[in-house]
Amino acid sequence: MIALVKAKLSDIPSMQALVAAEVKDGIILNRTEDEVATNIRSYVLAKEGEKLIGYAALHIHSTRLAEIRSLIVDEAYRGQKVGQRLVDFTLKEAKALGVEEDVLVLTYLPLLFQKLDFKEIDKEVIPEHKIWADCIKCIHFPVCNEVALVYKLS
Repeated sequence: MIALVKAKLSDIPSMQALVAAEVKDGIILNRTEDEVATNIRSYVLAKEGEKLIGYAALHIHSTRLAEIRSLIVDEAYRGQKVGQRLVDFTLKEAKALGVEEDVLVLTYLPLLFQKLDFKEIDKEVIPEHKIWADCIKCIHFPVCNEVALVYKLS
């Protein structure tokens, strides 16, 4: 049975191992162990027993905007709705925290998010602080092929 649980600091090594290939390929932005530790409360994990099979983070930008980051599911578990469960969890968390308007995602796999009622937007409307805080660290910057989508909470 797959359970969704909040991350603990002791989960960081397995989180880093799970995402390593996608980071190397430039699919997911590299986050250092210190960055993950600083934001550990943002992460929700999908676990089968003690085995980490996926995770996602909900980053709050402002009272109006949050972002789903670092969504990853172990290849052996893809197609089993683990990603969808992680996204649903983060959306419920955004609502519970009082995010007023939108949840943003930047992804190379927009179909998953479109199935969950996310709508594509122009990257030009993404807040500038997001670009300079995160995107500039990407190996693909400034030529980005990610798709920007938002989920309307209100």
